[in-house]
Amino acid sequence: MSTILETFRSGGLVMVPLLLCSILAMAITIEKLVNLRLSRILKSETIAALHSFVERGQVESALAFCRRQPGIFNNIIRQGFEHYSFGREEVKEAMLDAARQQIPRLERYLGVLGTLAGVTPLLGLLGTVAGMIKVFNVIAEIGVGKADALAGGISEALVTTVTGLVIAIPSLVMYNIFRGRAEAIVAELERHSLDLVRRLFTYEQEADKRAPQVDRPRAAP
Repeated sequence: MSTILETFRSGGLVMVPLLLCSILAMAITIEKLVNLRLSRILKSETIAALHSFVERGQVESALAFCRRQPGIFNNIIRQGFEHYSFGREEVKEAMLDAARQQIPRLERYLGVLGTLAGVTPLLGLLGTVAGMIKVFNVIAEIGVGKADALAGGISEALVTTVTGLVIAIPSLVMYNIFRGRAEAIVAELERHSLDLVRRLFTYEQEADKRAPQVDRPRAAP
């Protein structure tokens, strides 16, 4: 522990924002690992319930179900059911538009993580420049004969550079992983939404075919 504190002190003031960046990056990473999962957003029991409503033609019940249990997927489906009376294409367009509106919820905080991945190396570079300025000031005052006097500036330059890279590299990796995961989840949401649309209107067509045909009275000759 004492070694870590000594290393932190040797990095100078730039280590303070670097520490804050590392805490923020870790918090965002943990939040995304917990919440950005397909099984958490697209629950199998929800899909089964909606399929059951659709196959029985209970659009109002499905709509009420989505309103009772709001979520990313249910919000998309709710928009489709609310436009059911306008026809298949309108339902499909409403769901796709709702899916696009849900993307910011999936990508929440990812912009911050990407910014941290870009900013922390620059902070490390700032610490490097600050450390080298100290080294040159020492050289200007006492020359290069005393290595102990130069060690502080050199240590600050190296520690901040390494710290910035240690934070930036995993942040960039996790940012790309989470972006890919969010895009994959959006694709799955759209796929399941369109599948429900297909089932809904297929059921409607089959119900119309099963309905008894009523003979119309013929006009008098």
